[in-house]
Amino acid sequence: MFGRLMPRQGKFFDLFKEHAEQIVLGSRELAALMTNHDDLERRTYNIESIEKRADKITRTTIELLHKTFITPLDREDIHQLISKMDDILDLIEDSAQLMFLYDVRDLTPEAKKLADICVTCCEKVKAAVSLLASMDNAAEIMVICNDIDRLESEADHVMRGAIARLFRDEPDVRELIKLRSVYEHLETVTDRCEDVANIIQGIVIENS
Repeated sequence: MFGRLMPRQGKFFDLFKEHAEQIVLGSRELAALMTNHDDLERRTYNIESIEKRADKITRTTIELLHKTFITPLDREDIHQLISKMDDILDLIEDSAQLMFLYDVRDLTPEAKKLADICVTCCEKVKAAVSLLASMDNAAEIMVICNDIDRLESEADHVMRGAIARLFRDEPDVRELIKLRSVYEHLETVTDRCEDVANIIQGIVIENS
């Protein structure tokens, strides 16, 4: 009797998709920031606003998890997935704040390349999350997750090359420290995307 009175499914998949949309918006703002430094303050503010919206979605998801009697996925998987998705936007916000606080003005091709990879990774996360409601999509989801893994490796390769060039060519130690930190933050965004992909892969294996 009690079980019938409790929420059974909740709108978890809708919330995942809403959050993933914010991730993509944040990544695109970050890439735009890397392209046009004149927009730094406005883009940083936009990313902060996006991150706050995503935080609200995360809180709503966790609150719903506590209220839902029968969940569509394992409870720990739901909690981990939304938390790790939130980590992506936290890193995107940190990267934008870093640009603002360090007043980074000389944007390198490597920084822009890393930002573009971040966008593609985030779009892949959204694509995988959008398919998660049906395990009929299992094979397609796994392909997308493998794409995220490949993109993370590409970002790591770009970052290592960029840092090597910094130490070889940048005479200003302050600029070197600033840019190295920017590169590392951007690459870490792709690490967090890979974390989400790993969770999604586990969910697919458990449920298909």
